[in-house]
Amino acid sequence: MLKIGVLGVGHLGKIHLKCIQEITDFELVGFYDPDTVNADKIEAEFGIKKWSSLDDLIDAVDVVDIVTPTISHFDCASKALKKCRHVFIEKPIVTSLEEARELIKIAGEANVKVQVGHVERFNPAFLAAESSFDRPMFIESHRLAQFNPRGTDVPVILDLMIHDIDIVLSVVKSNIKKISASGVAVVSDTPDIANARIEFDNGCVANLTASRISLKNMRKARFFQRDAYISVDFLKKELEVVKITDVEKDVTPLGFVLDLGPGKGTKQINFEKPEIKPLNAIKAELESFHSAIINNTVPPVTINDGYSALELAHKIIEKINQTASNII
Repeated sequence: MLKIGVLGVGHLGKIHLKCIQEITDFELVGFYDPDTVNADKIEAEFGIKKWSSLDDLIDAVDVVDIVTPTISHFDCASKALKKCRHVFIEKPIVTSLEEARELIKIAGEANVKVQVGHVERFNPAFLAAESSFDRPMFIESHRLAQFNPRGTDVPVILDLMIHDIDIVLSVVKSNIKKISASGVAVVSDTPDIANARIEFDNGCVANLTASRISLKNMRKARFFQRDAYISVDFLKKELEVVKITDVEKDVTPLGFVLDLGPGKGTKQINFEKPEIKPLNAIKAELESFHSAIINNTVPPVTINDGYSALELAHKIIEKINQTASNII
């Protein structure tokens, strides 16, 4: 059984605590949070030991789960890795690319497992859609959230859009050719709403929109590819797949025939709405990390995946800053 400790027990950290308590293969040794008032409250609520020393908790475990504010990710992760502890670290992996490169180096020297918490990879709707992806050529995503002061210390690109950045990079296996982006700071000092257009060498285009000042919440992505359209609703955990096939003798009840015009024949359009099995995505990603450690396999979301998402996020932020400076 692997001993695990949690660093940071804010809103998301408490969710991690609950999930780890349900994973019998982990022994939850305790947690550390520099906010002593909050730490006392969580200890009483969960019955889990609070540690007064970050270093002491790291020494006492095999695995460190980092759910602290992004600004402290590098300090926490580097300390754990230098003591050869396996590290699960929430997204974004760290604040800067320099920190990310240094963390990759330290992790390589420690020869341990590192997984980044890009939780949408474990969204049951996305998991159900993966088998349908076949070289998508146009992707459109909207990730909209009602305003919440939590997270406004970073641009919306690092707060929200990075989820979809990681999803796109996991699906599109091609180098990036061009990035266009714009964004506006409305209620904070950094962009609160942004749009990015990413063009890949293989011809695929991804159009990503993120906002944290919307009137309603939305987390949807649509994937268009040859003879198919795939719609993933990450919020409602729903999936719709539309496929165009050659006309069969008997048209299915959920399909209809499309006449393509003189000399072009006909196609059958089939609508599928696969059943989505209930799944706790955070619990699933933590279980997958345990499996990677025990079986010595590659984690589903590697430290390099985390770096790639962060790198693209920073390039988008740079484009937004360039656009803003040109307007001024």
